Amino acid sequence: MSDKLAVLPRLQGIEKSIWKEYGELAEKYKPLNLGLGFPDFSPPKFVTDALKEVLNTEDPLLHQYSRPTGHLHLVKVLANLYTRLLQRDVNAETEILVTLGASEGLLCAVTGLVGEGDEVIIIEPYFDVYVPLIKIAGGVPKFVALKPKSKTDGISSSADWVFDPKELESLFNSKTKAIILNTPNNPLGKVFDLSELTLIADLCKKWNVLCISDEVYEFMVYKPNEHIRIASLPGMWERTVTIGSAGKTFCATGWKVGWVYGSANLLRSLQIVHHYSVYGGSTPMEKAIAIAVEKELSRFGEPDSYFVTLQNELKTKRDYIVKKLSEANMNPVIPDGGFLIIADWSQLESRIDLSSEKGDNKDERFTKWLIKNIGLGGIPPTVFYNEKNKGVVENFVRFCFIKKQENLDKAAELLMKLN
Repeated sequence: MSDKLAVLPRLQGIEKSIWKEYGELAEKYKPLNLGLGFPDFSPPKFVTDALKEVLNTEDPLLHQYSRPTGHLHLVKVLANLYTRLLQRDVNAETEILVTLGASEGLLCAVTGLVGEGDEVIIIEPYFDVYVPLIKIAGGVPKFVALKPKSKTDGISSSADWVFDPKELESLFNSKTKAIILNTPNNPLGKVFDLSELTLIADLCKKWNVLCISDEVYEFMVYKPNEHIRIASLPGMWERTVTIGSAGKTFCATGWKVGWVYGSANLLRSLQIVHHYSVYGGSTPMEKAIAIAVEKELSRFGEPDSYFVTLQNELKTKRDYIVKKLSEANMNPVIPDGGFLIIADWSQLESRIDLSSEKGDNKDERFTKWLIKNIGLGGIPPTVFYNEKNKGVVENFVRFCFIKKQENLDKAAELLMKLN
C-alpha cells in the first residue's frame, strides 16, 4: 500500500515549488513584493467595462458552459487579430483554442504533443512550469543556456544574452520532438531577433521538430525591438503552436483566459487534452475579453491605443527601476520586452552576511536576506536554469516592475538601504 501511495516516479523531483516557499516568506515578513509577476493595479477601464456589459446582459447562456474550444465571439476576434499579425488567414473554428490561462495552454501543448521518451529542448532561462510538464508527459528535457556575451561591470541589455548555435544544434536528433521558445523571455526580457529565430526554425525543419512558442508578453516589446512570431517564418506554421495570454496582455491574470493558435492538424491534439480535462472555460470572461480585443482591433496601432500606451507606460517604469537598481550598486540587465528584470548584486556581496540563510544557491540566500532585512521581495533566477547552468545567474535577482508608481518609489527607498 505504501508503494501505491507514493509519488509517481515521473512526478518525483518536481514537487517543490519556489512560489510556495516565497509565498510563505512574504506572508510571514510582509515585504514590498516585487517578486511575483503580476500587476498590483486593476485592468484598464475598457476591459472591466466589457465584463460589466456581459454581466448586465439578459442572455442566460452567458452564464452556462462555453463552447469547448472557446466562445465563438472570442475565437473569431482572435482569428482576425492573428490574421493581421501573421499576414495569413487563421481559421477561427479550427486554428484557435481558448484555454484557462496560458498555463493550461502550455499543459495542453506539452501533454498533447510530447510522448514517452520524447526529447524536448528548452532554452534557459525558462518559465519554471516547462520541466514539470515535460516530465508529466513522460518526456526528457534537454537544455541550452542563454549567457551574456561578455562580463560587464555596468548596465547591459537582454540582447547581450545569447545561446551557442553549435550547442543548440548538437541537441537536435531523431528523438527530439519539440523545442520550447519563450519570447519575450521570462525572466530575462530577451526578444529573440530574426537571425536567432531563423536558426531555430531551420533546425526544426531539418530534424522535423515541433515548436511550442510561449509568447505571452508579445504586446510588451520596447522600440526599436520587434516581436517576430516564429510561426510566421517560412515552413513554420505547420509545426508551431503559439501560446498567448489575455491575463498578461490586459493586466488581468486572475481572469485566467489564454489561447493557443496553430495549424488545425497540430491543434487537434491540444483540443483533445483540453476537452477531457477542463472541457471549457469561463463564458463571461471569454466574452468580455472578446469585446476588449475587438475594441483594440478597431484602433490598432494608433497612438492612443491600449497596446501602444501599455508599452510606453511600461518602458517608463522599466527605465525608472533600471536607474534605481544602478543607484543601489546593482547592475541591471535592461529587458527589451516583458515586465521583469534581473540585476547583478555581486558588488554588494562583501557587505552582506548570508551565512544564516538557507539555500543551495547564493541568489536564494540573498533574496531571503533581502526579504528579512530590507523588506523587499525578489525571486532567485537560478530557479529558471537547470542544475548544470545555475552558476550563470547565481549573482542575480529577479524583480517585477509592472507595479504602481508609488510602490516602485517605495522599492527605490528600500534599495537605497543597501548603500
